[in-house]
Amino acid sequence: MNGYMTNGTLDFLRKLPEKHPGKNFYFMRESASTLVYYEDEKKSIFASGRSYEIILQQGDLKDTGFVVMNNIPVADDGKATFEDKFKQRQQNVETMPGFEALRLLRPKKGNTYVVMTQWASEADFENWKKSDQFKKAHKEGSNVKPPAYFLDRPFITSYRMIDLEEK
Repeated sequence: MNGYMTNGTLDFLRKLPEKHPGKNFYFMRESASTLVYYEDEKKSIFASGRSYEIILQQGDLKDTGFVVMNNIPVADDGKATFEDKFKQRQQNVETMPGFEALRLLRPKKGNTYVVMTQWASEADFENWKKSDQFKKAHKEGSNVKPPAYFLDRPFITSYRMIDLEEK
């Protein structure tokens, strides 16, 4: 399965469901920017966008909630190690209140993986960040430098799901 995303204006992107009625699009907003994500076995419909292979999937995405994307640049020779360590790591995120979905997305081009999690609310995500499970999974507080296979520091983007019916 593949995951596809692109950015654009809401006015332009909101036409996608009419043009591609068989696809289930997820619309999300970060300040003034709108992002659309969908999953499919077929080739991307986006002229310019990002394509990923979904290599780990938990839960079902919903049209509401709060989405966090941890963007992790990984060196080519470290991709297998990164994926293996991620899959072996005890996440326990799925047991947290408000957790809805997780996707580990391998880039088809470039080096930036995306760990996407969806939460019922931003408060649920903040509670996860304060949890013992989060601290254990991220070894918070131990000034460990990033693994050598990280090309750069990971960065986080967060979004609120958009209900097109409300706009």
